[in-house]
Amino acid sequence: MPIAEGKTFNFQPVEEIQTKVLESFDFDSPDQIITAETNEFSAVCPFSGLPDIAYVKIEYFPRGKVCVELKSLKYYFTSFRNVGIYQEAVTKKIFEDLKSLLNLPRRSIRVTTIYNLRGGFKTVCVEGRILE
Repeated sequence: MPIAEGKTFNFQPVEEIQTKVLESFDFDSPDQIITAETNEFSAVCPFSGLPDIAYVKIEYFPRGKVCVELKSLKYYFTSFRNVGIYQEAVTKKIFEDLKSLLNLPRRSIRVTTIYNLRGGFKTVCVEGRILE
């Protein structure tokens, strides 16, 4: 994408997201709902080439099975940093990857992304829902 005369901004394709770094561990508290949050998530808008910075909230009900290991989640999030992906697709990707890793039904996990204002727009995306 052209930025200034003679200069371009290159970003990586979605396939560069490192899903394989995600790890889980056995968990034995069947009534606990887990929440993980960060305001340090970033990816690149594939349309403009500008960074998209977001607060991400992950809520899930592991039902006494497994939890996501947080260090692996941080490495996974870092792999988005130079990837060109739309905001809505980020939310769906995180949701699908964690749902698969944790072997959860759709109703047991929710991912919310709240993006920093850009161009006067605030974007909030929610994928999934929590039902006990």
